[in-house]
Amino acid sequence: MELHVFLLATIVATSSASDLIFSKNSKNVVELTPDNWKEKVENSNRYWVVVFYAPWCGHSKNLVPEIEKISKLYSGLIDFGAFDADKYQDFRKRYSLKGFPNVLLFGADKSKPISYPSSSSRTAGELSRFVLKHITEKVNSAFPQEKPPPPKDEVVELTDSNFDKLVLNSEDLWLVEFYAPWCGHCKNLAPQWAEAARQLAGKVKLGALDATVHTSKAGQYRIQGYPTIKFFSPGSKSSSDAEDYNGGRTAGDIVTFALNKLSQNVKPPEIKQILSETDLEEACEQPLCVISVLPHILDCNAACRNEYLKTLQTMGDKYKQKMWGWVWAEAGAQPDVESALEIGGFGYPAMAVLNAKKMKFSILRGSFSSDGINEFLRELSYGRGSTAVLRGGKLPTATQSQPWDGKDGELPADDDIDLSDVNLDDKDEL
Repeated sequence: MELHVFLLATIVATSSASDLIFSKNSKNVVELTPDNWKEKVENSNRYWVVVFYAPWCGHSKNLVPEIEKISKLYSGLIDFGAFDADKYQDFRKRYSLKGFPNVLLFGADKSKPISYPSSSSRTAGELSRFVLKHITEKVNSAFPQEKPPPPKDEVVELTDSNFDKLVLNSEDLWLVEFYAPWCGHCKNLAPQWAEAARQLAGKVKLGALDATVHTSKAGQYRIQGYPTIKFFSPGSKSSSDAEDYNGGRTAGDIVTFALNKLSQNVKPPEIKQILSETDLEEACEQPLCVISVLPHILDCNAACRNEYLKTLQTMGDKYKQKMWGWVWAEAGAQPDVESALEIGGFGYPAMAVLNAKKMKFSILRGSFSSDGINEFLRELSYGRGSTAVLRGGKLPTATQSQPWDGKDGELPADDDIDLSDVNLDDKDEL
């Protein structure tokens, strides 16, 4: 059924009982009488708001502009009417109207109108909220909303039997609360602990162990008061590896502590040589991938190359919290990569940083040193620095290469040179 509201309101506008307080030219408020009441209201499948008024009533006159406002706002959706209840006393008795004006909302069941509270202010805003409230209730009754599922509890329930398996030797950071169900401080901590676990999901794990039930672990960790919170770094193997948490007990305090520990436990990235497509793809799955091209081993011996790799490792450690990918290639070994990043053919060592999601890159213009690279990466981390669009709009092709053996390069010996295809006459000499 199409929902429309016809607002019945009682309003007074002039000192003469026969005058109308709403303009006869009003397009949005219908003047109602006993003659058109059944046709307009009772037989309608629309919602109506009606003002029952008296022409001589000052409050009725004051209501006129407010009704005009909302009747224009809801034109075509809700019907509005005005009824002279002073002139037609039978209707006043039918709806038990006392005083003027009275506003009634006629919904689907026209025999049960809803009265606008006399204690509410007669403003367009309040009248509008009254109408919408009851229409919304009707809609929700006809089409009940599904209740959203409760938020997932990210706190892991720990026991004597699963503690070692989940917490010890884990690759994750853990914060574990040892509690007692009857403890008031534990009850106060519970919602904060749950919220912290929600915020830290996927980063740091939070667990809770009932120390009154799982007494073996409580004794092993010498729990003497409740709640007691302990921190476990990745790879913790015994109770001696646990660290006491003595910070605040709000979700914010717990999250700040955990994130600080997380930043301290982030492993430096591996500076990998590009030996295949997979090496480049995995590096560039990260937010940014730092691609270096180092001089050929014949142009820069093992000691020279190791110095460059040491610089890259230092920078990787410095920016480890960024979770970037770090790779390198020998000059000439990955021509498509060099060409796409516009660093091929000269000027080694060289560096480019690629955002594979946006297919844009930036080139190191300064020195290939700790200071030069740090300045370059710092600018990029702040969103500054010039960028260029990657050629082809896709990752360059990486070719299969042999890993560096860590040794100096060697020029080929005379015996390694194949002269079978060389034509020499008797006078030619090598």
